[in-house]
This record gives sequence, C-alpha cells and structure tokens, in this order.
Amino acid sequence: MEYDPLKLPDPEAWLAFDEGKLIELAMDYHRRMDEVLPNTRVHATIHVIVENQLAMTEEIPVQQTLNRLMGEGLDRHDAIHAIGSVLMLHLHDMMTGKIKGPDPNEPYHDELKRLTAEKWLRSDP
Repeated sequence: MEYDPLKLPDPEAWLAFDEGKLIELAMDYHRRMDEVLPNTRVHATIHVIVENQLAMTEEIPVQQTLNRLMGEGLDRHDAIHAIGSVLMLHLHDMMTGKIKGPDPNEPYHDELKRLTAEKWLRSDP
C-alpha cells in the first residue's frame, strides 16, 4: 500500500491497515515530496486521523467539509491540512479543559462547518 493524500484511499482497506504503518506511509509520502516539516510524525499522524474520520462515517461533517473545501478550490491534500488544523486546535482545547458540555466533539463539528478554504488560506503561515 502507498499513501497519496491527493487520492481517496479505499475506506475498508484503509481502516483494516495497521495505524502505525499508515503513519509510516504518510511520512514516506511527505519525504518523497521533499517537504520540510517541523515534526513529520505528528504531521503524518494528523493525516491518518483525518483519513480515518473520512473512512469511518458520514455522521460527522468531515467528508462534507472535505468536499466543500475541494469545491472551493483546495486540492485534497490541502483540504486534509485544513481539516487537520481544526482537529489540532480541538485536541488542544480538549487537553487544556476549554471544552465543556455533554458532547466534546460538538465544537469540532461546528468549527468544521464554519471552515472555508479562504479562512484556512488566510491563517496558513
């Protein structure tokens, strides 16, 4: 198996694959592209988490967000980065106790619904 974030992986095969190996595949992709990243393993892990969410269910707005961002002009890889940026902020907020309420994922889903390609491109350093 080889990972290419520009292509939709087969959801069933993706979810059946070992997560550690998926992270290695995502790291290998970024190495092949000669991308310089502050932490390749963390970056690859976020790719895997977003791909897992895309493969698992349509009950959460990740797939809809990906489709919308691509419709707004992002390629699939950049759309995964945009979703991943929201995910990272959400994880931070969860770890620091900023998220309250019965459903800790509700703020993540809400932020995904508000995410636009323009908003993400403006925030990209």
